[in-house]
Amino acid sequence: MKVGVPKETFPGEKRVAISPASIPALAKSGIDVLVESGAGERAGYPDSVYVSKGATIVSSRSAVFAADAIAQVRAAGENLVHGADDLQWMRPGQWIIASCDALSNLAAAEAIAKTGASLFALELIPRITRAQSMDILSSQATIAGYRAVLTAAMELHKLFPMMMTAAGT
Repeated sequence: MKVGVPKETFPGEKRVAISPASIPALAKSGIDVLVESGAGERAGYPDSVYVSKGATIVSSRSAVFAADAIAQVRAAGENLVHGADDLQWMRPGQWIIASCDALSNLAAAEAIAKTGASLFALELIPRITRAQSMDILSSQATIAGYRAVLTAAMELHKLFPMMMTAAGT
C-alpha cells in the first residue's frame, strides 16, 4: 500500500499530515509513503528528513495522488480556496484521510464521493476512549488554547508572569 502526503494548499497552513517520525512505523507495516516535495517545509521538516526516515519524495502533485491513500491536513471542505483543485486526481478505490468539515460543507464531501474515492473525515471520529489516539479535535483544541494564551500575553501591556513556584503562580 502507498500513502501520499501532498503539500497543503490552504493559505497560511503550516501543518503536514504525516511527520517524518511516523515513517518507520508505517514502513514496518508495509506501507510506502510518497511525499510531495516541500510538503513538510513549513512544518520544519525538509525533504531530506523524510528521505532519511524511508519516504520517497515525488515532484508533482499528480504523482502523490497516484497513491492508494492520501493523508492531508485539509481536504476540499476545509480548504475552500484550493481544495477542489485536488478532485481531478482522486479516483475510485482511493482513500482520502483528512479534516474536511463534511457536515457543514456537504457539497465538498459529495464532490469527493463523485470521484469514487472514500473520504475519512477525521473530525467525525467519535471522541471516545477507544478512538482517543485518532481524535484530532482535542489535540488541535489544546494547541489552539495554548497559542491563544501566548498571543494574549504578547498583546497585554503589562507583565504576564507564567511561573510556577512552591508558593503558587
